[in-house]
Amino acid sequence: MASYKVLVRDVIKKADVLLEVIDARFPEETRNSEVEKDIIRLKKPFIIVINKCDLVSKEKLEITKSRLSKIAPTIFISSKDRSGTTMLRHQILASSCSIKDRDVLVGTLGYPNVGKSSVINGVTGRHRAGTSPISGYTRGLQNVDGGSRIMFIDTPGVIPFDENDEYVQGLLGIKDVTHLKDPIGVALKIIEKLLAENKTALESCYNVTIEDQSGHSVIELIGKQCNFLQKKGEVDEMRAVARIVNDWQTGVLRL
Repeated sequence: MASYKVLVRDVIKKADVLLEVIDARFPEETRNSEVEKDIIRLKKPFIIVINKCDLVSKEKLEITKSRLSKIAPTIFISSKDRSGTTMLRHQILASSCSIKDRDVLVGTLGYPNVGKSSVINGVTGRHRAGTSPISGYTRGLQNVDGGSRIMFIDTPGVIPFDENDEYVQGLLGIKDVTHLKDPIGVALKIIEKLLAENKTALESCYNVTIEDQSGHSVIELIGKQCNFLQKKGEVDEMRAVARIVNDWQTGVLRL
């Protein structure tokens, strides 16, 4: 943790503009108030980039933007279809308009797996920053030429919350299902969130009808529909759980 903090503070000092990349599904959970305070203390301009905006409804996005815009300029991004990338480029240049004789250094900060490298690739228009669905792929500082006087500093994710909170790590995709000690618990959290916020998405994804079932009953229902059955016809719960967690982390399941 200490090494991550030193790295992040070094990026903040070096950069002319900072991007705080957050996950549209968990805007508050993936913000980092400590990092934001450091940026403000050093009087550096920063932009909040709401990534993975294709995974939530427009209504939710507008509510989030309305709230976060009071803190810093806020831009929606979908790395999947590159929407919002031109607007982000313009905002970066607007935030650094006093710099005339050199490239603008742009630091990218955020949790593992929020898509920092994907945002960079979306702005540059080509695959220049290494990406992977496995969190922690970016291992150290990397300079990435963004073109048009923009130079990105790509960084590893920083994890300021309790690293022992496996449920948060599972929901954010920081740990995939093969590295979770309690994948059933994470699947139940995903189901709970979807039942509360978008039950229809859960039903349509697996072609099931959910009628006041408990989380465990929903896992069994999905397992039957996916034909994840053992020899005696019982549902293979772990296969169903793996499917739910993977679908959530890869964006098949959306809010």
